[in-house]
Amino acid sequence: MAAAVRAAAGDASFDDSTALLTPSRNPKFGDFQCNAPMPLGKAQGKPPRDIATVISDRLASDAAFTAIAEPPEIAGPGFINIRLRAPALGAALETLERTNLGITPPAPAETETVVVDLCGVNLAKQMHVGHLRATVIGDCLARLWERLGHKVIRQNHFGDWGLPIAMVTQAVKDRVDRGELDLDRLDLDHLEALYRAAQRDCDADDKGLAAVHKYGLGPKAHAELEAQVSGAREAEARAKAALVALQRHDPAYYKIWQAQARITLRAVFHECARLHANVTDAATAGESTYSEELGPLVEDVLMRGVAEVSDGAAVIRLDEFGIKEPLIIRKRDGGFLYGTTDIAGIRRRVQKLGGTRLLYAVDARQSLHFKQAFAGARKAGFTKTRRGEDATIIHAAFGTVLGEDGTPFKTRSGENVRLADLIDEAIERADKAVREKNPDLPADERRRVAQAIGVSAIKYADLSSDRIKDYVFSFDRMLAFEGNTGPYLLYALVRIRSIFRKAIETLGVSEAALEKEIAAAPFDLAEPQEKTLALALLRFPRAIRGAAETCEPHRLCGYLFELATAFSAFFTECPVIQAPTPAKRASRLRLCRLTGRVLEDGLTALGLVPLERM
Repeated sequence: MAAAVRAAAGDASFDDSTALLTPSRNPKFGDFQCNAPMPLGKAQGKPPRDIATVISDRLASDAAFTAIAEPPEIAGPGFINIRLRAPALGAALETLERTNLGITPPAPAETETVVVDLCGVNLAKQMHVGHLRATVIGDCLARLWERLGHKVIRQNHFGDWGLPIAMVTQAVKDRVDRGELDLDRLDLDHLEALYRAAQRDCDADDKGLAAVHKYGLGPKAHAELEAQVSGAREAEARAKAALVALQRHDPAYYKIWQAQARITLRAVFHECARLHANVTDAATAGESTYSEELGPLVEDVLMRGVAEVSDGAAVIRLDEFGIKEPLIIRKRDGGFLYGTTDIAGIRRRVQKLGGTRLLYAVDARQSLHFKQAFAGARKAGFTKTRRGEDATIIHAAFGTVLGEDGTPFKTRSGENVRLADLIDEAIERADKAVREKNPDLPADERRRVAQAIGVSAIKYADLSSDRIKDYVFSFDRMLAFEGNTGPYLLYALVRIRSIFRKAIETLGVSEAALEKEIAAAPFDLAEPQEKTLALALLRFPRAIRGAAETCEPHRLCGYLFELATAFSAFFTECPVIQAPTPAKRASRLRLCRLTGRVLEDGLTALGLVPLERM
């Protein structure tokens, strides 16, 4: 098409995008449409139909074109309609079927090591709805790049270091030392409560004390506020001493810290497993693992002139990257910041893990921070890969999960919704729906189905939304069995699998015999719905690749919904088991089987759980 349009363009400016080849919106007009004659006619001062005739004649004389398409048709003021030949379309499906659904592994020289930052939990805290997107999106991006054949390394950046962690470590140690707490029986709920209490204990109400002095609120108020401030400063001083003890790996403190990390991560891995997200201990790198690297890193970039001292702090200026705000990597008091840890993380992920592409599934509110960290790491030379090129680093930023009132999703008391509670409720609602739709399903199987539906519904609602946008969390909408939802796609695959069970039962043949009959059948795509389904299937490799390269899972979600919709139309209009001839039945069964393979592959790439029955 590009060559034909180029020939018709003559001296007019041209690039391949001018070909304007798009899928037809109405199958009765063909499979594709070219609108190039309109802009070319305007540029050359000629009627678009004359340009269309030149393009059509050129295509009709091209053997490669005529092998796959019927003669072009000119419509309206100069549109060119193109209809693919059914045998050529069938041959393309056969290629898709035998080549791993059109996704071939990259050549060794083109294989990337993709490091995906996901989950990002903090010590002594429950996972809440805010962790949902980082976990689900990050895991999906990892799955997509794995599906394309690249090496993928997941990294759960665990917030397990710093003064807040020392605060709770001191609080736990105090209670253990007084015999008030058995470390072996401590759970995450209790640990989180201690974390909040420790933060409150260290929060000096300086403003309140200042107000007492300013307004002369009396000796009682003065004594109370002074005692609070004094106690908070003492608690903070003890926390700072605990941090120093942790940095020295003092056994008494280090044992408490390790126990807290185990308790937190055990709960995290459990919830991630329920979400069918691959987050493990091996994929977890705590901030503590960078603690010995930060001081030498700062001295290195200062010595090389990458960083400078400004007002007592060490900073990396980023003006050459168009970023006005410098990246502070060491405070005036000698403390390090998140930016220090993040550029150390980039260095490790590129130079130690061999990453050539780093993906960060992190809240959009951290956008400026990551722009600074990425630019700072690049300026420091930490992004140079083993091939001597700069690694590709992408912040796969995402929006906020909102309640149906349009505000950030919270409990009635204003607390973040716990992820465990969210999953539990989704499963319970799914279980109720399954009981109503299939009351004969055995209880244990019904529970497994409900778990898969509930979790898939949550994940699909998140992934099908444009990543950067906020979205409204609605159980009713996400658990619906109609529309663009996880349950609808699961049901499309279940329906295909039921077709094969019914075919074996109706025809009275074995599964092996049916497979043999299907394998020998060519794709016979005579009906419009068959062709529409075939064209949808052939877009699968592009959908996977596009979702991976743009870090936009909603592209794959949209594709799978279109495929399921095309299959529904095919199934409605084209009888499968009751096809007019055995040959037609075998052809349609083969088309069903290929659709099922693509749906299962796509659902798995999203991290959803394919089912046999619902």
